[in-house]
Amino acid sequence: MIIAFLRYLYLLIGLVLYGLGIAIAIKVKHLGLHPWDVLNVALYQRFGLSIGTWGVLCGLVLLLFSFFVNRRYIHVGTIPNALLIGPITDFFLWTDILPAATNTWLDYIILLSGIVITGIGAGMYVAAGFGAGPRDGFMLSISDMTGLSVSYARIIVETLVLILGYFLGGPVFIVTFLYTFILSPVFQKSLLAFKKILELVDNKGVQKNISG
Repeated sequence: MIIAFLRYLYLLIGLVLYGLGIAIAIKVKHLGLHPWDVLNVALYQRFGLSIGTWGVLCGLVLLLFSFFVNRRYIHVGTIPNALLIGPITDFFLWTDILPAATNTWLDYIILLSGIVITGIGAGMYVAAGFGAGPRDGFMLSISDMTGLSVSYARIIVETLVLILGYFLGGPVFIVTFLYTFILSPVFQKSLLAFKKILELVDNKGVQKNISG
């Protein structure tokens, strides 16, 4: 019972942190964003709606692709990932409580904190065990279809997304090309840490049942 509650808590808090991290990064978008966020910001600037809304729409398109191509990458957590991160991002942007760009070296600290928070959030909701988001499912489907490794599929997909976002006028700068190198280690370490916590709680529950 406790382990199930903790997993759902992971999912919820993880999605909130992920959306918060994206919102923080967007506040200093002139330094560059992750390719998917470059695209979302570009679509917002060109066609209106909101950044989060475009995130949801892109996620649903990718979810639809996976549904018809490879449904095994659609899990319980894939739907809330696709539907909630965008509105959460919009919420934090609309509340105007996040630090604004200073156009100084402090902006790099702000962006770094956004990337770290995003990585922690991703590690937490993936550790919950309800599946990854529609973008990861899309890249895994591409990997299966083409025979490419997941890493190469990710590089190709995110490069194409970045090029599209760039030509639509999205914010591409130096940090865009460093984003993954910062985000991936944070995600990996947080994923392992949160999984370890789940294992410890689960083991304690098993020991309690045995002793009881």
